Amino acid sequence: MSPESANPEPRSGGAALELLVHGVGGATPQKMLDDPRTVRITGDETAAVYRRADDVDAELHPERYEGRPVPEAYCWSNLTSGNGSRALWLLLLPFMVINLAHWMRPATKGLGRSQRLYGVLVRLVALTLTVLLTAAACEVALDLTAWQCAGSARCVADRSWLGFLSPERQGWWSQPGRRLALAAVVPTALVVLLWYLSNRTWSAYEAQRPPIHEPTGERAEEPSAAPHKAPGTEGAPTADEGGAASDDPVTVRPALGRPGFWYGRRLVARLRAAHTAAGFLTVAAALTAAATDHDRGADSGPLGPLGLVLQVTLAGCAAVVLWVVCSRGRSERKRDGSLDRLLISALPATALGVLALAVVHAAWSRPGWVSTGGLPGNLSFLVLALAQIALIVVLVVTAHVLHRRAPHRRIAMRGLGGPAVAILACSLGGVMTGGVAQRVADWFDGDATPGTGEGAIVGPPVLLSWQASVIPVLLVLLLIPVAVLGIRTVRAARRLAPLVEREYAKETADPLRTHQVAGTRARAELTDYAPRLIATISGASLLLGAGAVAGSWLSGQVPGEAAKGTDSFVESVADTAQSIGSWLVGLGFLLFVTWGRRAYRDASARRTIGILWDVGTFWPRAAHPFAPPCYAERAVPDLTWRILSWTGRTGGRLVLSGHSQGSVLAASAVWQLRSATRHRVALLTYGSPLERLYGRWFPAYFGAEQLAQLSTEVHCWRNLWRSTDPIGGPVRVPEDGDRPEVDRGPLMDPLAYGRTMLHPLPEPILGHSDYQADPVFAAERAALLDRLPPAAVPAQRTEKEAEGQRAQGSSGRSSA
Repeated sequence: MSPESANPEPRSGGAALELLVHGVGGATPQKMLDDPRTVRITGDETAAVYRRADDVDAELHPERYEGRPVPEAYCWSNLTSGNGSRALWLLLLPFMVINLAHWMRPATKGLGRSQRLYGVLVRLVALTLTVLLTAAACEVALDLTAWQCAGSARCVADRSWLGFLSPERQGWWSQPGRRLALAAVVPTALVVLLWYLSNRTWSAYEAQRPPIHEPTGERAEEPSAAPHKAPGTEGAPTADEGGAASDDPVTVRPALGRPGFWYGRRLVARLRAAHTAAGFLTVAAALTAAATDHDRGADSGPLGPLGLVLQVTLAGCAAVVLWVVCSRGRSERKRDGSLDRLLISALPATALGVLALAVVHAAWSRPGWVSTGGLPGNLSFLVLALAQIALIVVLVVTAHVLHRRAPHRRIAMRGLGGPAVAILACSLGGVMTGGVAQRVADWFDGDATPGTGEGAIVGPPVLLSWQASVIPVLLVLLLIPVAVLGIRTVRAARRLAPLVEREYAKETADPLRTHQVAGTRARAELTDYAPRLIATISGASLLLGAGAVAGSWLSGQVPGEAAKGTDSFVESVADTAQSIGSWLVGLGFLLFVTWGRRAYRDASARRTIGILWDVGTFWPRAAHPFAPPCYAERAVPDLTWRILSWTGRTGGRLVLSGHSQGSVLAASAVWQLRSATRHRVALLTYGSPLERLYGRWFPAYFGAEQLAQLSTEVHCWRNLWRSTDPIGGPVRVPEDGDRPEVDRGPLMDPLAYGRTMLHPLPEPILGHSDYQADPVFAAERAALLDRLPPAAVPAQRTEKEAEGQRAQGSSGRSSA
């Protein structure tokens, strides 16, 4: 429906603007404004505000818009799904997932130490994922390739590109230490690439400054504190954007209203330095462990003490990395523009220097050193698995303590959503890293099974084979909740069928049409069962992962070998699970790579992958610096600046209209506004996941108290929702005094049950899309405009300024 739909003339006159913010998947300004001729008003190719060509100088001709607002579209889709290279972030999915766990901390009251402990635990789990990825690269490059395959004449015979490393040729690179030193280039390059990607995206995201003028007469609250006005506290009179003094009581701001919430460059820089150093130290530790293992059993001369010094240095640097990760979390009470420049430059440089020493130490001549078996000292995967299990168990206890202080029935998984997501992140990391190692080992071994002693190489560490073997068991266990949800959906559709017919007042119903509508509603309800499914997956993953660690530790063999000599059924099950699991692990990683490559060439695939990022990268990088960048650190300041600049210049009324994820951006921008501006803004949300997704999974930031406060901070708010929408839903903010209930719904979907005089053709079931097609949308938008106070008298502009604005509009640029 066109933004020019006929609306009742508002009771309060003056300039009015409708700022449209699209949702997941992106949208073009032409589609949002329902006009092929659009002009960029302000912004760049990444994110910008657009108007129709006829509306560029709308403020100069208010008489044209007496009965409707000026439509304006903010397009931010290129922040997430704009080009194919961003699809490669899919390979770093575990980093994104663990970053979400940080923001899923339960809402609570008090318990400051427990809140800080929660953040520290999540950051430590994130650090183990970086070490795990680097260790996997070391496993492939150093162990499987340089140590095992290059040291085996049988393996090298089929791979001529490794011939120069073969001991039989007795070349300079034939010694194991030199082969390892050369192979260390691969994991080192991976760490450098991660550093580069994180550092490059900083300038486009974290570096975007929020508005210069911070909210006056207000102070930020802890994320868990209940919103309230501090009694008896008066703020000093300050000049607002209109020049009037404000002496309102000091208001405690929610976490998303903090001046520095969307400006986390200092923490990201610190974490980037620590994780980069951890990656370099992991490579150095692999080289040093192999070299010192040989030196202990041989007359190595000064190399032995040098190896000991390297080990002590590695331990000291690792302690510094842990201190950096644990010592500081996010600081959001002000826009912290400072950077710990000495730390962020010296720590990675020192770790790189230690790595260089480890390379020289390993490459030193050691005649008679022969590589046999697996890489010595290769216990990193077992140590990492034990560390992750221990950290997650403590995280579960901490989250339970926090939730118990302030429970709420709508919070997902009773506050354990963060630990559950952390388990999923570790599981994804294990699947992806183990998948690479298993595929490379299978490639080197040919038809033999890694770890059985039948091939040319020994294979990857035993733990990776055990982890792969539990994947078929996990998939079988998942069939149970999936079947339960399927049966529940069928029953829900049958239960809803008579309700659908009564809503449309159909005495003679069409069974097929009824089934379509009822089935859509039933499937939309599946979103509310996501916590149960995630709880099942995460709980099973934790138990099976612990079992894999125990099995590999106690047996020291792959499952197939460990089961030999037992019952024939157990032996066959172990062999089958190992074979299928190895294949599934490799398939899973190949799917990630395939999707990433396809996204380079296929715009539709790039758009689909971008949708995943729209949901997963809303939050800043607070736990993992190598996670995909947070687009909201650009989008929220954009929206805030635009609202402040337009209301400040015109004094007009503004309706902030957000669909789906756009409603989350709109709400976040409202929290960042100054008090006087917030009360001149109306909020219209539709298809919004504010409560259904964000309120349940991120209760410390979008909980019931925060949403209730948001409804009092804007002048008026209306939320439209449908029962056929699998994403959006009600925000559950009740009526409060003279403020009506925020929710309006469920809206009728489809608009007509069958063919009517007004709808001669069958109406589609819209679900999550096209809310503007419903007449209720235009009516609610007009009602919001009517409730806004009259526009202030705008400042007079000269003819020269007017000509400048017209020129800016015609060229697609603006200084607005």
